[in-house]
This record gives sequence, C-alpha cells and structure tokens, in this order.
Amino acid sequence: MAAVCRGLGVNQDLGQLFIRVMLGAVMFPHGAQKALGWFQGPGPQGTLEAFAAMGFPTWATVLLIVLESGGALLLVAGLLTRLWALGFLVSISVCMALNHIQHGFFMNWYGGQQGEGFEYHLLVIAICLALISGGGGRYSLDGLLCRRKSPGYGLGRL
Repeated sequence: MAAVCRGLGVNQDLGQLFIRVMLGAVMFPHGAQKALGWFQGPGPQGTLEAFAAMGFPTWATVLLIVLESGGALLLVAGLLTRLWALGFLVSISVCMALNHIQHGFFMNWYGGQQGEGFEYHLLVIAICLALISGGGGRYSLDGLLCRRKSPGYGLGRL
C-alpha cells in the first residue's frame, strides 16, 4: 500500500481540486453521449459503429467510453486522479491529431472554416499535465485513502 500511496500522493492545493472537478464535469457529458445516449448522443452501439468506421478497434472505443463516463466521475471524486488524467491526455491528443490540427488553432467561432481548431485541446492537455504532476488536490479520495501526517498529503482544511 505504501508504494501505491506514493503514486497517489496529493498536495493541499485548491487549484488541483478546481481543475479536477471541472475537467471531469466537462468530460462526463461526452461519455454520457457515448455510453448512455444522453445529450443527443449515439449510445454505445452508435459509438462503436462510428468509431469502427473511422478505423478504431472495438477495445479502444470501449476504453474511451469507460474513460469519458466512469473515469470522468472518478476524476471528480479524485480517485486515481493521475490515471484518469493520463487517459484524458492520450485521448484528447489522439482526437486533436486526427480531427483538429488540420483546421488550425482557433475554434470555428464565425463558421468560416470546415471544422474546429485545436485551442480547446491544448487547454485540456495542460489541465491533464497539471493533474498528473500534482495529483487531485484537496478533498480527493486519493488523499483520503493515503492520508499522511506529513504536509502535502491527504485531505487538508480550508
């Protein structure tokens, strides 16, 4: 357990809490579209078919559905923060490389380009890197499970 806790160690930073919760809250609706068909999403069968048409293997699509739905909720709770952040880092990087780099930097605010640029993806990548390096921050389950007496671990007080 000690080795696991070293990997889960989190600081007391409220900033980590804020970005952890917001990233999970932003990613969950994408997962709910894929896993549950919510928010006009295709549901699991439609998602599998759409990603298969793009050449993705079934296992990768299932992993993405789990990441964006269950992983997003666990990220909000701060359980295995670094793992979920790494998963989001990989998935958003693949999405950016395959679907957005060719459209330039900017989102399609004025409808003048064929698709969306990659500025949003860079923000998600930065958030993921912050979570991977600093952990889930204050009030994370990672901190609760590996509470330490030394500063920088566990659930701090406001």
